[in-house]
Amino acid sequence: MAQSFDICIRGAGVVGRTLALLLARERLSVALVAPPAPAGTGPDVRAYALNAASRTLLHSLRCWPDAAQATPVQRMQVAGDQGGEIAFDAADQGVEALAWIADVPALEARLHEAVRFQPLVEVVAAPVPAPLTAVCEGRASRTREEFGAAFDVTPYPHHAIATRLACEQAHGATARQWFAPDGSILAFLPLGGADGRQVAVVWSVHPQQAQELLALDDAAFAARLQQASGGALGALRTEGARAAWPLQQARARQWCGPLATGGGAAASWVLAGDAAHNVHPLTGQGLNLGLGDVQALAEVLAAREPWRSVADLRLLRRYERRRKTALLPMGLATDGLQRLFSLPQEPWQWLRNQGMRGVDRSGPLKHWMARHAMGTP
Repeated sequence: MAQSFDICIRGAGVVGRTLALLLARERLSVALVAPPAPAGTGPDVRAYALNAASRTLLHSLRCWPDAAQATPVQRMQVAGDQGGEIAFDAADQGVEALAWIADVPALEARLHEAVRFQPLVEVVAAPVPAPLTAVCEGRASRTREEFGAAFDVTPYPHHAIATRLACEQAHGATARQWFAPDGSILAFLPLGGADGRQVAVVWSVHPQQAQELLALDDAAFAARLQQASGGALGALRTEGARAAWPLQQARARQWCGPLATGGGAAASWVLAGDAAHNVHPLTGQGLNLGLGDVQALAEVLAAREPWRSVADLRLLRRYERRRKTALLPMGLATDGLQRLFSLPQEPWQWLRNQGMRGVDRSGPLKHWMARHAMGTP
């Protein structure tokens, strides 16, 4: 007799695997769709900034990476394009760290092992019938299109470039970010532990500049990064490939809906993670928002009334309302910052840099911003 499932999850990245483990913990049977990786896929150079809420969630699943693969951020320094500065310090907030920079392959390996030993999760190569299909495929989800979920996209005039660097000087557990007059945004995220000398790079630049930078050899590219960072960490050497992708703000209009099965049984779909929403990476909140989605979805399903199926749309709309409300402030703040720093005119340059100085001196507002970003408002 064929295995029956409560939920089919399409997408086996960090968000999809975390959801599978959370649902299995609630005694729900899960089919996790994980097609084979395409041939020729190179090493993943991305890194995720995870806040305290995400760390607590992953710890509860025993999926937190080792210390060498999850570097604590003790300080964050942000520099404007006309001398504006703002700095955050974990000690000032009374916390262990402002965030942790997690190596993507290490985090995915932990989740992969946890799923492998979870008997209520079965990894499948293709979608299977289930009362609920959770779509966690990312921003380019084909399933979202297949189910007819409208996805409103506003492209940003930037592409992100990601890579890894070996640095002459230790990063000092400090995340650094620079806003340039041309609207580009450069971030150095510390890797390799608190005393490490490696950083993950996320560089948001105009598309033409991205093409130019991607065409440079390693030495020339490292020299451009050293110039853009003002030599903050000394001489730089690239480690690993460069990845690039266009940036956008996007949100699905509906996060859940009915699914036609042809067999008479009620079935539904629901979106989570980048399949439901995208934000600019300048605040490093993308994965935190996705993990917040799956935690909320698992909690809503676990708290359902005994007579409700996991496919009940009234139930799923509780999740949708809860997450849309939670996402609104972060989405507005991220989009507003991106647009403010993309304006080259002198009045706006002066305003944003004065604003940074003002926030840096304002105790309560600065504290609120730090706590909200940490996921502990």
